[in-house]
Amino acid sequence: MAQFRSKPFGVTQNGDKVDEYIISNPGGLEISVLNYGCVIKNLFVPTKTGMVDVVVGHDTLADYEADFNSSGSTCCGAFVGRYANRIENAEFSLSGKTYKLEANNGKNHLHGTFPRKIYDVKMFGDTLLMETESPAGEDGFPGNLKVSVRYILTPDNTLRMDYRVSTDEDTIINLTNHTYFNLDGGGNVLGQKLRIYASNYLEGNNETCPTGKILPVDGTPMDFRTGKPLGRDLDTGFYQTTMAGGGFDHCYVLDRPRGASQSLCAWASSDKTGISMKMYTTQPGIQLYTGNFLQNCPSPGKGGIPLEKYGGFALETQHFPCSPSHPEFPTTVLRAGKVFRANTTLRFFTGRQCGRL
Repeated sequence: MAQFRSKPFGVTQNGDKVDEYIISNPGGLEISVLNYGCVIKNLFVPTKTGMVDVVVGHDTLADYEADFNSSGSTCCGAFVGRYANRIENAEFSLSGKTYKLEANNGKNHLHGTFPRKIYDVKMFGDTLLMETESPAGEDGFPGNLKVSVRYILTPDNTLRMDYRVSTDEDTIINLTNHTYFNLDGGGNVLGQKLRIYASNYLEGNNETCPTGKILPVDGTPMDFRTGKPLGRDLDTGFYQTTMAGGGFDHCYVLDRPRGASQSLCAWASSDKTGISMKMYTTQPGIQLYTGNFLQNCPSPGKGGIPLEKYGGFALETQHFPCSPSHPEFPTTVLRAGKVFRANTTLRFFTGRQCGRL
């Protein structure tokens, strides 16, 4: 059975109290979560040489606020929405009406306000439940939303993230968790290995929005099907990685076995710590981001150390970016009275427990 404890983490600029909720399990895994943005602040994995914190973040609430309120927000560890990733030209049409959104990423809309919201918290069994509401018009979207996020920690060192959203009006929704992982516990991630179970990816334009082309990874630096170090193909001159800030910031189309609701989508490992992480999801895509602009974060990282380029990698399970502009993509429309559900599961291993990547 998981064990819970909590402690005050600070007060926001608006006067809201924020707490840190710490969950540990018999297997030694420990996670701390803030009710500000449902942020995963720490995730400690037990190894032979001690506990390793495998996520990138900040030490204080003031640092998270400065980060999340900046134009170059990293969204470190946060639950992201109403629409994770980009909406092209910060607008979309639904049922004959055009909705204008905040253009917070050049001329595009990116991620939204969920990382800056305060969530109500309940703890029971092995579950941390966080809930909030999003009123119609927030971020420019239609529909009053009821939102719940569950973090479930099980004895086999597995963290499950469940999302549930309902609406009273037709709207669009795309949700993800924006944790940056560093399985070394520090430094850059270029030597860490990653495998992505995807044969195709979405070609991006120079604003990292999909062009609509779904391209094969075969024979390109985009190919992670058999696993490789994250830094191996960054300097090939391939136009997709060059325009993305000298790294990866792309959505992969996951290979899902017929009839499977949840499937293995990624496997990452560190030779330095011996930590491996397997990721499973019900979502159709996964955005790989190699922290190409983390060095621009206005807030320091943990221990007061500035965040560095390639200091973490994000694996954002989600629907495809800019889906409203591409009706051929899986729909992100959520109809009135319906419920959106998705989950992503992380399972951690040490040593040779899960084989070699």
